[in-house]
Amino acid sequence: MLFEIIILFFAIIILLALSAFFSGSETGLTASTRSRLTGLRMKGSKNADVALQLLNKKESLIGAILLGNNLVNILASALATSLLIKVFGNSGVAYAVIIMTALIVIFAEILPKSYAIANAEKLALIVSPLLKPLVTVLAPVTWIMEKIVFYILGIVGIKHDQNSRSISVADEIRGTVDLHHKEGRLFKIDKDMVTGILDLSEIAVEDIMVHRSNVFMLNIDDDPENIVNQVIESPYTRVPIWKDNNENIIGLIHAKNLLKLLREKQTLSITREDIKDSLIKTWFVPETTSLKDQLQMHLNRKIKLAMVVDEYGVLSGMISLEDIIEEIVGEISDEHDIELSDIKRNQDGSVKVKGSAEIRNINRSFGWDLPDEEANTISGLIINESRSFPKTGQIFQYYGFKFEILGTNKNIITQVKISSLN
Repeated sequence: MLFEIIILFFAIIILLALSAFFSGSETGLTASTRSRLTGLRMKGSKNADVALQLLNKKESLIGAILLGNNLVNILASALATSLLIKVFGNSGVAYAVIIMTALIVIFAEILPKSYAIANAEKLALIVSPLLKPLVTVLAPVTWIMEKIVFYILGIVGIKHDQNSRSISVADEIRGTVDLHHKEGRLFKIDKDMVTGILDLSEIAVEDIMVHRSNVFMLNIDDDPENIVNQVIESPYTRVPIWKDNNENIIGLIHAKNLLKLLREKQTLSITREDIKDSLIKTWFVPETTSLKDQLQMHLNRKIKLAMVVDEYGVLSGMISLEDIIEEIVGEISDEHDIELSDIKRNQDGSVKVKGSAEIRNINRSFGWDLPDEEANTISGLIINESRSFPKTGQIFQYYGFKFEILGTNKNIITQVKISSLN
């Protein structure tokens, strides 16, 4: 009798240990991130490779773990009931329920899972080699269980697609980056760079291009000496050249090509034909092209500047490789750039911006969430919301902000003061 009790006692202890193993393994593997395991695999960890293989068959993995976990829990409870009946008689059933519930919840659930959450990857590397044979052996059983579950889900109208994901990879990365930033583990500049890369496929060229009204262009019919002087005095390396009207771009003049031409002539007196011969062929792109595709085309063509046209072939503006890179790393300035900031923070906390300031840049600078679906600039946003051309001194309130018009030029808003209403 005593020997039998001792055997049952140690059997229950072993089963509880196995239950803790299954519970911790489930949490450790599901809480592990594929990115970290992939990094460990690249460093030569064989166990990381096994863990990734198991995660690629998540349904089979979870099925095998749950099957093993429930089997040992039920068996442990049955043995405990038998043991306590031998000791206390029929009342041992009640004692078995109370004691096994406490033991399973504390030692087989909470304790191992708490440890697994804090040491997910470490535990995953330890348990993966042990679980792989179990998953393989139980594969036929778990397959049958999966089919039964999917069939039942189908009956109630729930479709199960193993290849579908409720959230895209890009959104998953955004969520991770935002979480780390809010927790203070990632600087804002790093967060903006990562999200900037992810946004390239969702932003069109027309959203960040330099509008044609702001493009510095020269007339080929102008005096050649005047053209040379304007190119030298401008902060730009590449300048569009037009003929007859400023929508008819015939090429780009490159400052370096112009310098070579002046050296060859050994004089500042060059002809209009000389300038025409030195022009770079114009590259036109549709305004609906995504920045991701545009960036790839810039890299493939090895051309840094393109003219943007709308669906009718009418000139809309200009985009450069630098414009796209600035969407990732922020504003880029060099010693020749003209310092004309579109956005200035006032001492009272308000913000003074040009009407042409891009909404995306403002949101990025101050963490705001002004909509940029219908308009790209602050001027466009105010005009779109007010359904009018505002005058100087008018004040509007939209999206939790007060917009005060500081300056206008004809129907164009030139300066705006933005204050938060919160």
